[in-house]
Amino acid sequence: MNLLEAVKIALEGLWTNKLRSSLTMLGIVIGIAAVIAVVAIGRGGQALLMSEISKVGSNLFAIYIDFSDDDPATPRDFSLDDIDLIKKLVPGIKGMSTMQSGAAQVKGTKGKKMASVQGVTGDFKFMRNIELVAGTFFSNHDAKSNRAVIVIEEKLADEIFGRENPIGKKVLVKSKPFTVIGVSKSAESVLAGLGGLKTAFIPASTWQNLFNEKALMGFEAQAASRDRLEESMQQAVKILERRHNNKDRYRTMTMEQEMQMINKVTGIMTLIVGAIAGISLFVGGIGVMNIMLVSVTERTREIGIRKALGARRKDIMVQFLIEAVVICLIGGVFGAAIGVGGAYMIARFAKWPPLVSWGTIAIAFIFSSAVGIFFGLYPASKAARLDPIEALRHE
Repeated sequence: MNLLEAVKIALEGLWTNKLRSSLTMLGIVIGIAAVIAVVAIGRGGQALLMSEISKVGSNLFAIYIDFSDDDPATPRDFSLDDIDLIKKLVPGIKGMSTMQSGAAQVKGTKGKKMASVQGVTGDFKFMRNIELVAGTFFSNHDAKSNRAVIVIEEKLADEIFGRENPIGKKVLVKSKPFTVIGVSKSAESVLAGLGGLKTAFIPASTWQNLFNEKALMGFEAQAASRDRLEESMQQAVKILERRHNNKDRYRTMTMEQEMQMINKVTGIMTLIVGAIAGISLFVGGIGVMNIMLVSVTERTREIGIRKALGARRKDIMVQFLIEAVVICLIGGVFGAAIGVGGAYMIARFAKWPPLVSWGTIAIAFIFSSAVGIFFGLYPASKAARLDPIEALRHE
């Protein structure tokens, strides 16, 4: 018996027992679909995060306090004066801003919405490539003078002012009045906002008073160039250590390090969820083995007739192995289609594109074939070992 004939017989057997074959494939379909969807969504999210971070620039870095050593005698927070001092003494630093964000209700003339209110300096505008569609951004001087001004995102402006021009209008943030001086272009980035909220920017000192949070736990800084990044970071840390008499308590993180960390975390998460999906594939393989054992029992007389007509053990074994592999491959086809479709459907809600590669689909088919061979081996071997005389007596 050649390969094509064996495949034809396998397909005829599957078509004869359509319901049983469909139920047998179900585990394989679910397993393959889950693996492809998880990998596609995980890789898509990872690629999008990397793209968003790279847009900000590779010369950004953060300075924050290490709380691993809980010493109450050690000063805990930074001040806005630290920014002025570092920018004055470190020529390699182009801009600095605070890292503060909190959720609050912003009320305009036409409505109110929860927003991510960020306390920043004037440098934050060019550090994060913020585009203004109207008005202006506040200055570094405003960031220290507790000025009640606000820059709101374009979509937030539409929601709380409707068609009115928001520039010069008043908004209430946590029941306190602010004057709108600018409207920024709405960011489509997955990194924008807090928990999916629209964004509003206020001066850093104003944010501290509004949220009653005087402590600054960290800064974000931009080096003048990628070449000056490492040197600028070290100089900034030394200034803080001398100023606060607080050695070995400050840590830094570059965008490159953040990318590596995100890669590691998303890789681990994809691996874990993929392993869980793989369990479904394993369970599906057990289902294939069980149904093939039933098939061997039902077709015992057929096996005896084939052996009596000259079929070798090898021929019987190959036929049943091919049937198991065909079941898994057909399940793999449906699973791949459902997995790709499911990934795109989930991505519509997650708002990032899945990354489906032919390599992932090929690996999924290789796995489904391997499952068919592994779990079909025992039933095929059992069929091949049947005694032809005993098989012919089987009713």
